Amino acid sequence: MTPERFTRITTMLNRRQPDLTVFMEQVHMQHNLAAIVRTADAMGINNVHATWDIDSTRISRNVASGSQKWVNVHSHETTQDAIAVMREQGMQIIATNLSATAIDFREVDYTKPTAIIMGQEKYGISEEALALADQDVIIPMVGMCQSLNVSVASALIMYEAQRQREIAGLYEQTCRLPKEEQHRILFEGGHPIYRQLCREKSLPYPPLDEQGQIDASEDWWNAIRGRK
Repeated sequence: MTPERFTRITTMLNRRQPDLTVFMEQVHMQHNLAAIVRTADAMGINNVHATWDIDSTRISRNVASGSQKWVNVHSHETTQDAIAVMREQGMQIIATNLSATAIDFREVDYTKPTAIIMGQEKYGISEEALALADQDVIIPMVGMCQSLNVSVASALIMYEAQRQREIAGLYEQTCRLPKEEQHRILFEGGHPIYRQLCREKSLPYPPLDEQGQIDASEDWWNAIRGRK
């Protein structure tokens, strides 16, 4: 790993927001899924969640243009399962929905741990998700259309969350990801060839030194080289 690559990855890790996420509820168009994941990466979101209408809609690494290797996509069987995971992490649940109780999306305090639900392209967010959410939000519009493309809407909300968190200094802290997650991302991003070899040979990822270079035992190197 070059020093420049190491600096870029560690800088990215320091800006990750483990208490901010997006839940894609049966979003099924591949270009929308990819755009949401790419925006999440750009906003420093490390984990997104999803339920799927059919297995064929599960996001493709190729469609995501590589962004999925930087963002964990967690699949859930049901909406209730997904929201339960976010609740366990102490997150407020925000749902995009045109309703009498909805508020301007910019009025939400996104410096709090937050999960943003984005609904399916045609039908929007399910009644179950709305019932489990803490607050409905709308994106004000003055034209004839009442809604935006789901990936565009999610980008607007994520950028508002980023704006608030930037002002609050939440992007200037040391890395808040678990040590194991930091190590995994740094190794996979900095040593892609050895990442593949580890997977092929069922080997654990080795330790890294302070510059991100592999600091493994002789036994690990022998295993990588195919020696006993």
